[in-house]
Amino acid sequence: MRHRKRTVKLGRTSAHRNELLANLVCALIDNKRIKTTLPKARAARGLADKMVTLGKKNTLAARRQAISTLKQVDSVKELFDSVAPTFSDRPGGYTRIIKLGRRISDSSEMVYLEWV
Repeated sequence: MRHRKRTVKLGRTSAHRNELLANLVCALIDNKRIKTTLPKARAARGLADKMVTLGKKNTLAARRQAISTLKQVDSVKELFDSVAPTFSDRPGGYTRIIKLGRRISDSSEMVYLEWV
């Protein structure tokens, strides 16, 4: 049974998966929209929402926690200065997934992951 098994492993080790998701979220913060596969977007959506929630707190502890997760100081600064304040009155659901269809080479489901 699959009860309470929420981690999508994406065929990677835990360290590789954490770095992949951190890089996806940093790219989302910097570019406002990224094109990726559906499983990666669904996995990155949770981390992106958690980072926006930290950004809304706007404390030094929250900033340090975001830096330790994302590992890119410039992206965290952008998150706290411009992205998180736009969601100050929104209780959650900061990202949107738009399906694009299948990739020709390997038939993977491609999506846009973007801010709401």
